[in-house]
Amino acid sequence: MLARLLSALFVLTLVPAAFAAEKPNVVFILADDLGINDLACYGRAEHRTPNLDTLAKDGVRFTTAYAACPVCSPTRAAILTGKHPARLHLTTFLPGRADAPSQKLLHPKIRLQLPLEEKTLAEYLKAAGYATAAVGKWHLGFTPDKQGFDVAFDAKESPTAKAQEELTAKAEEFLTANRDRPFFLYLAHHTPHIPLAAKPELVEKYKATFNPTYAAMIEEMDASVGRVLAKLDALKLTEKTLVVFTSDNGGLHVPELKDDPPTHSTPYRAGKGFLYEGGIRVPLIVRWPGVVKPGSVCNDAAISTDWTPTLLTVCGVTPDGPLDGVSLLPQLKGEKAAERTLFWHVPHYTNQGSRPGGAVRRGDRKLIVNYEDGSNELYNVTADPGETNNQAALRKQQTQELRTLFDTWLKSLDAQTNLPNPNFDAALHKTLYADVDVSKLKPETTAAETAKSYREWRKAIDAAVKK
Repeated sequence: MLARLLSALFVLTLVPAAFAAEKPNVVFILADDLGINDLACYGRAEHRTPNLDTLAKDGVRFTTAYAACPVCSPTRAAILTGKHPARLHLTTFLPGRADAPSQKLLHPKIRLQLPLEEKTLAEYLKAAGYATAAVGKWHLGFTPDKQGFDVAFDAKESPTAKAQEELTAKAEEFLTANRDRPFFLYLAHHTPHIPLAAKPELVEKYKATFNPTYAAMIEEMDASVGRVLAKLDALKLTEKTLVVFTSDNGGLHVPELKDDPPTHSTPYRAGKGFLYEGGIRVPLIVRWPGVVKPGSVCNDAAISTDWTPTLLTVCGVTPDGPLDGVSLLPQLKGEKAAERTLFWHVPHYTNQGSRPGGAVRRGDRKLIVNYEDGSNELYNVTADPGETNNQAALRKQQTQELRTLFDTWLKSLDAQTNLPNPNFDAALHKTLYADVDVSKLKPETTAAETAKSYREWRKAIDAAVKK
C-alpha cells in the first residue's frame, strides 16, 4: 500500500516538471515601416487585414508599443539583444547617411554591424535546444548565421510580391522541418518599405484609398501572415506557439525616392525618422493560447528592447547579464505592470527630414530634446497624441525633471554625441528644416495630392547629401 502511494506521488511530481519542460515555439513577424494606424484592427478601415485582425481577436493588441528607434537597423538590434541602440552605438540605419553642409551638427561614429560579441536572442535559444531561422530582411551587418541562426534566407528582389512569396514559402518550410522540436522563427518582411510595388489587380482594388499601392502591399503582407498561421494549424502547433507581430518603426509619411507618401499617422504626428509618436509608436499583437486572453487590449507601454527578456523568460532561459528591456510576461498574462520610463537617442539627420534629438516618456508626459540648440518640447501624449501643444514653457519643473532624467540616462550609457559641423551652411539648413517643417505635414485625401507641396523640399533634401 505504501509503495503504491509513493509511486502515485512520484508520478504527480513529474506532471508539473514535464509541463515546465514544454518549451513554447516562437514565431516573431516583423514588418518594415508599418505605421501604428496601418492595420484595420488599429482603425485603418480602408486597409484589409483579415489575418492580422484575427490574430488580434485571438490574442492581445498593445496600444502603446514603441520602436526603440524611428529607423530600422537600431530597432532590429534592440529586438535581438534586449539592449538599447544608444548602448550599442548603433543608432541609425546601416551604413548611415553621409554628412552634409545642411547639418548644424556632424553625425557621430556608429557601429556598422551588430557586434559578434553581443549575444542575440537566437544564440540564447539555440543553446537551449531551439531550431532557429532568420527569414527576410537582416540589415545588421554580419550575416544571421554568425549570430545564432541555423537558417538564414532572404529574397533577391524586394519588396515585391515575388519576394514575399519566397519568404513565406521558406518560413513554411522551416516550420514543417522543425515540427517535432522547439523552434524560433524570425520572419522579417521587407513590406511595406519603399520602393512601393504590388500586384496590379490589388492596386486597382484599392484605387480609392490614400495610397493604392501601399494598401495593396499591406494586404499581401497580411496574406503571408495568414499562411504562416495556417501552417501552424496544419502542423497542430498553434496551441504551443507564441506569435508576435510588430514593426521596426512608424510609417513613412513624406515622399521619398520616386514614391508619394506611403501612409499617414493620423492622429499622431510625423512618421518614420521622427521622435514624435508617428515615428516610434507601432502596432504590436501577441497570441499565446492558454496564456494570453483572446481579444484583450493592453495599454501599458512596451518597447523593442523588451522582446529578448520576454522571450527568454517564457522559454526558461536566463540571460548572461543585465538587459535594458523588461519581460512583458505580466502583461501577456493580463496583469497590470508598474509605470516605467522609456528613452530614445537618435543623434542623426534622416532622409525623412528629422534632426538629431532624444526623448523620454514617463507616464503621460513625453519630453523631446533637440540636440542642435538644446531646446525641449513637452507633451501629454495621452491627451494630445498629435503633439500639438508644447507645454515646456508652462510646466518648467516637470520639463527640468524629465530633462535631468534623460541627461543622466544618456551619460550612463556613454552614448555618442554630436560635434559642430565646420562646413555648416545656415541658409541651406533654414531652407530644409525651418522654412518647411515636415513633421507637421497634414495628409490630403490622397498621397499624390499630399506630395505636391513637398516635391521641391524632397529634391532639395536629396541634393543636400551627395552620394
